[in-house]
Amino acid sequence: MVKAGKAGKVFKNLRNFCFVAFISFALLFVSCVKEPPIKKPHSLTEGYLADAKRLLPMLASDSASAGISGLIFNGLTKYDKNIKVTGDLTESWTVSPDGLVITFKLKKGIKWQDGAEFTADDVLFTYQKVTDPKVATPYSSNYGPVKKVEVIDKYTIKVTYYEPYAPALESWGMGIIPRHLLEGKDINTDDFNRRPVGTGPYKFGEWVTGQKIVLTANDNYFEGRPKIDQYIAKVTTDQSTMFLELQAGILDMMNLTPTQFRVQSEKAVIKKYFQKFNYPAFAYTYLGYNLLDQRFSDKRVRQAITYAINKKAIINGVLFGYGTPCSGPFPSESWAHNPAVEAYEYNPDKAKSFLKKTGWVIGGREKKKKNNVPFSFTVLVNQGNDVRLKVAQIIQQDLKKVGVDMKITVLEWQTMLHEFIDKKRFEAVILGWSLSRDPDIYDIWHSSKTKEGEFNFVGYINQEVDNLLLEGRRTFNQEERKMVYSMCLMRCRYCINGLKV
Repeated sequence: MVKAGKAGKVFKNLRNFCFVAFISFALLFVSCVKEPPIKKPHSLTEGYLADAKRLLPMLASDSASAGISGLIFNGLTKYDKNIKVTGDLTESWTVSPDGLVITFKLKKGIKWQDGAEFTADDVLFTYQKVTDPKVATPYSSNYGPVKKVEVIDKYTIKVTYYEPYAPALESWGMGIIPRHLLEGKDINTDDFNRRPVGTGPYKFGEWVTGQKIVLTANDNYFEGRPKIDQYIAKVTTDQSTMFLELQAGILDMMNLTPTQFRVQSEKAVIKKYFQKFNYPAFAYTYLGYNLLDQRFSDKRVRQAITYAINKKAIINGVLFGYGTPCSGPFPSESWAHNPAVEAYEYNPDKAKSFLKKTGWVIGGREKKKKNNVPFSFTVLVNQGNDVRLKVAQIIQQDLKKVGVDMKITVLEWQTMLHEFIDKKRFEAVILGWSLSRDPDIYDIWHSSKTKEGEFNFVGYINQEVDNLLLEGRRTFNQEERKMVYSMCLMRCRYCINGLKV
C-alpha cells in the first residue's frame, strides 16, 4: 500500500479496503565525488515506471498519461501555489447569486501549438466530447450537472447548471482540446492521442513506445516560454535500475522508494549533487477487491482480511516509518478528513472469528475452507513497483496465519490496467489514487461509474452512499459538505482502513 501518483480519484462500503497513503519522495538533480555527467544540459529527464497510453486529457486516466498531458494542455482553471482555484485559459469568471450560472471570460490571443487561435468554440467542443456517451472517458460525471454550455462571443462562455455544483470551478481544469483538429473524428482512436496539439508550455516531440516521450518548449506559450528546453519522460520499469540511471546522469528526477530515500540516497554523491525532498502525499494506496466475486461481496470477509493485516509491520518494515494507518479516502490534510473515524486494529483472532461467521472453517493444514474449497485468491501488483510487491508479500504472510491463501501476480502496468482491471478480470489488486483537492469522490465510488474504463472498477454499489455523494456536490457550504462526507465515511466504516504518511 503505497503512495500513488494521480489518478485519479474514494471510500465506501467500498470494499473493505486496506488504505495506505505514503509520503512522496522526490530526488532532483542539482548540480560525486565524481559529478554525474549531464547528458542533456537543457533538458529535464524524469523517470517513469510505466509508459503513457493516451495523451488526450479526457482519456488520460493513468498517472503517466495525465502527468504528461498536463504539460501539453491547459484548462479554464487551475490551482495556484496556495491551492486556490485561479484562471488558466480564462482571465476571470462570475457566478450567479443562486450558483447556477458561471460565465467565463477567456484570455485573448492564446494560440494552439499549430498557430490557430483558441476560442470559446474549443471550450464548447470539449464539453460536447466529454459528455458524449461514445467517448470512453471516466470524467463525464464532472459535467453531468451541467444543463447547457453557450458561446456568448469569441471569448465568453456561459455554463448553466441544473443545481448548485460545488466542484464546478475545479471541474473546468480539465484540458481543453482543439475543435479545428478533432471535429468529426473518433477521439477514442484518433492518432491525436499519440501526437497531441495543445496550448500548454510544452509541445509534443517524439514518442518511442515503452521507452520515452519527448516534449519541447512552446516558444509561443501565453505565459512565457519555459526556461527548460525539453522535457523527457523516460520509461524504466524497475526502480533499482532507475536509481542507477539517476546516479549516471541519465535521469534528472525520480520518485524514490522508502529504502532509496532512507538508505541509498545517503551516499556522498547523492548528498552533494542532488536535492532530496519528502512531503505528505495527497493520495493513498489500497488493497481492493472485485465485489462481483461473491467471497468479497460479504462485508464480514473484507473486515476479516483488514483485521488480519499488520499495518504497523508494513509501515516499519517497508516504509521505514514513512506512513500511518488511515481510515478512509481523505488525507489528514483534507478539510473533509474525519479524525473521529479510526483505522482497524491488527487482530488475527477477530479475523478468524469473522471468517468463521461467514462459513469459512479450518480445513487441512490450517487453511480456511467453505464447502471443502480453500479460501484462495490472487492479488495483482504492477511491475516495477517494489514497494507494492513487498506490501503484498507481508499481506500474504499475514493472511496465511488466519488460513487464507493469497497468491501474487505481477503484471506490466498498461496490461494490468486495461486487460485486467478495466475488464474486471481480477480478484484483488493493490493500487493507489492520487486525489483532487476537492473531496468529491463521485467518479470512484458512485454506482453509475462501473463501466469499462471508469474508476469504480471494483463494482461498489450502495444507494445510500450514492445519495450522499450527490448531496455533497449540491452545496457550496464547506461545513455542510464535511458533515455529508463524514456520514458517508461512517456508513462505510466496516470496509475502509489503511495507512497514511
